[in-house]
Amino acid sequence: MPKVDDAHFAARRRQILDAAAACFAREGFHRTSMQDIVRASGISAGLIYRYFTGKDDMIAAIVAEWHERRTTMLGDDPAAGYLDVLRRVGAPETRPELQLAVQVWAETVRDPDVRAMSRANVDRPVAAVAPLLAGQTEDPESLARVFVAIYQGLVLQTLWDDGLDHEAFVRAVGLLMAPFAQPAAPGGGGEQE
Repeated sequence: MPKVDDAHFAARRRQILDAAAACFAREGFHRTSMQDIVRASGISAGLIYRYFTGKDDMIAAIVAEWHERRTTMLGDDPAAGYLDVLRRVGAPETRPELQLAVQVWAETVRDPDVRAMSRANVDRPVAAVAPLLAGQTEDPESLARVFVAIYQGLVLQTLWDDGLDHEAFVRAVGLLMAPFAQPAAPGGGGEQE
């Protein structure tokens, strides 16, 4: 049997994950069968099972990719990166991903493994951003979680409201962030004489 090179392996894996994500976004996890993924991917079930143990394994891979992509988007300037993440929510091509995100969030109520992955995808950015907010607020972790909640709320509002003005939303969030983007004044009082 010929050995599969890394590029071929990655391309097949991507083909399977893209098909699975499209099926999950359209029909949800529970209504999507492995046969649906086989049809959408054009790959045999036997070959799919060489790459993934099942739907849960695919979900885990998709969630891990999301976290990696959002972490990369935050880059060296987390404040600007965060606003870019919010802007991306409004891009029409992200709608299937948003639908899938809501499916994942709903699955956290039922599946402890999905909940653990989702929690990690919140806890890691909170842990990374909270130190940047230290000195700006008494509770930097809670403030970081508020910004995660803003993202989650924007995802839901985007799916509910086709007329949502994303740029206005991002500008409003930028105004909320402005006091925390400035260095703390000496003495911590914030007032200047």
